[in-house]
This record gives sequence, structure tokens and C-alpha cells, in this order.
Amino acid sequence: MSHPFLDLAPLTAERFASIEQRVAALLHTDADVLVMQGEALLPLEGCIRSAARPGSTALNVVTGPYGQTFGGWLRDCGATVVDLEVPYDTAASAGLVAKALADHPETGLVSLVHAEAATGNTNPVAEIGPLVREHGALLMVDAVASVAAEPLLTDAWGVDLCVVGAQKAMGGPAGVSAVSVSDRAWERIRANPQAPRRSYLSLLDWKERWIDTGRTVLPHAPAQLEMLALEACIDRIEADGLDTVVARHRAASAATRAGVRAMNEQGDEGLRPYVGEDREAAPAATTLRAPASADARALVTTALAAIDSDGARPLPLAAGGGALAREMLRVNHYGPDASLSTVLRCLDGLAASLKASGLPADAGAATTAAETAWAVSAG
Repeated sequence: MSHPFLDLAPLTAERFASIEQRVAALLHTDADVLVMQGEALLPLEGCIRSAARPGSTALNVVTGPYGQTFGGWLRDCGATVVDLEVPYDTAASAGLVAKALADHPETGLVSLVHAEAATGNTNPVAEIGPLVREHGALLMVDAVASVAAEPLLTDAWGVDLCVVGAQKAMGGPAGVSAVSVSDRAWERIRANPQAPRRSYLSLLDWKERWIDTGRTVLPHAPAQLEMLALEACIDRIEADGLDTVVARHRAASAATRAGVRAMNEQGDEGLRPYVGEDREAAPAATTLRAPASADARALVTTALAAIDSDGARPLPLAAGGGALAREMLRVNHYGPDASLSTVLRCLDGLAASLKASGLPADAGAATTAAETAWAVSAG
């Protein structure tokens, strides 16, 4: 019996390469782009293990859990790591990075998350990138939660290693990712005797077996379903227009934040944005601080139960991870969920959850504020 997911024609090298070219356009880069068969942690670890070497110094900007992960990998590579940690409810600044580079002139690599979906902040890569380039260091950026949700100008900002995944604002699968590699980065990686070889983490293997041979023969059997899904979500982004998709995510963030603030204007025992400054908030996901008397996990559970989906997509609500599980919850308004209807359903669910906990919540005010913010931001 035939099956549309199983009986697929082989994915050709030509088609694989064309998908990479379209990802490059999405990143606004002329650098080499590799699509990798795995979740974005694969190219992220591959970048760090390729670019970091024993005796080198790396500046690791930590604004959430992924920054902590990068620091561990860098130390595993024998690098001296300078962690630039900022509170998770804010963002790094170009000034802080400039000072850290001045204090550590030997820095050869800077690792940074553009948008931390887990904590809801976004870092100003457009301002930080030129500082790193002027310093002479490589800049590695995790753009998994920012690609298609906010501007991402890889070449113009001086990003040497830019990693993206399809599972958030692109609206695709989690099992495929991509990385752009600048000429400067290739030069440093080739000069690193510790760079992985004959390994799934090896960027150099990809370059030699795929890029340098003209992308004519795939070095492995491609994951067809993930590649076709990646191609499909690029189709959708191109059909809508990247600027339109970015505007939709910006509007979802603005509407969520405005709605939450209006929900409890008259009291101090309600939800409030975890990241206080709008300019530091990630467009793909809005994190919220739970009232001191409530548990974020219970609020999410009650909100999900309060809204009967009736065949609609489940509410994209989740409690924070790890130590933040009790105090933070997250509205994941990315991809197909970057819509006003999804935001309004989330606000209704959260208002019902707060009321069930005996806390004030004005669902009507939240809806009005969200609709107004959406119109202003999307317009």
C-alpha cells in the first residue's frame, strides 16, 4: 500500500542545494549555508567545537539557559570563558559587550543568543556585531528564535556563524536546522587543530565533501520529510513576504504585552511581562511573571483547561523551565500562532485561570488593549 509520507522520490543534491540557497536569502547572507539533519543544537555545538580551541578566550553572553549551555561547550574545548551575565528579565547591551572586549582584548570568539525564547528577551545583535568585528573576534549567533520573527541581517551585522532552526517563527519541523559560515570563520576553523573531523559535528567535513565539490553529491542520505517540510515553510514565508511575517510576530508580541498589562491595571496581584522593556522583548514568545501568590504551572494548567479548543490549535502556553517553572509562564506566539485570534484566546485563558485562583483579571480590557496594539503594530 502506498503512503504519501513513505513513498517519496529521492531528494536530489540539486534540490537540497536550492533549499540551502533559499535559507541564505532568508538570512540575508552571501556566506556558505549548510542545512543540517538535526535540531539546532547540532550546528550550535558544531560551531563552538569548530571555532574554539585550547588557550583561546571566548566572551559568552548569557541571557538565558542557552548561553549557559554554550559556556559549558566552550570550556570543554579548553577555552578560557568570560561569561557576561545579565538578568534574564532584560537584555545585553552593546556597552556591556564593548567593556568586556576592552577588559579582555585577547577575546577571539563571542557567543550570543539573538532571542531567548525561554526567557523572552532579545539582544541587539545589530549593535553588538560591528563591535565584535572591529575587535577582530568571530561572532556566533543563535538565531533559532529570531529568524522570521524579527530582522536578521547576518552579513550587514557582521555575524560569522549564524544558526537557525525551522521550528519556531518559520513554522516548520524541529528536526532540521542550518548554519551560515563566513570566510573569516572558515579560516579560523581550518586553523584549529581541535576542530571536529570525521564527526557529525564537523563543519569542515561538510565543506570539503559538499561545498568544495560543487554541491553535486550529498555526503549522506538526506532526511527527506524534514527537508520537504523546511522547503514548504520557506514557500509559505516567501508567499506571505518576510516583512509581513516579521510584522505579524511583532504585532503578536505587542498585543500580548498590552493585553496582559490591561488585564490587571487596577491591581498589583496579576500577571505582568517578565521582560519589562518592550524594546528588549522577543517577538516570538512573551514571558510573563506569575503573581507571588500563584504557581505558574498551575495557572497554565487551568488556562489550558478553561479554553475549550473545539478542534482549534491548543493554546501555546507553557510554564518556565528549571528554576523559573514556578514564577514564569510563556506565550509561544510564533509560526502559525503569530495571530491575533491566538493571542486573544491565550488572554482569555489566562484571565479565566487568574479568576479561578481568586485573583483579579479583566478579560474585556485585555481584549480591547490587545486588539488596539495589534492594529497599531501590524499597520
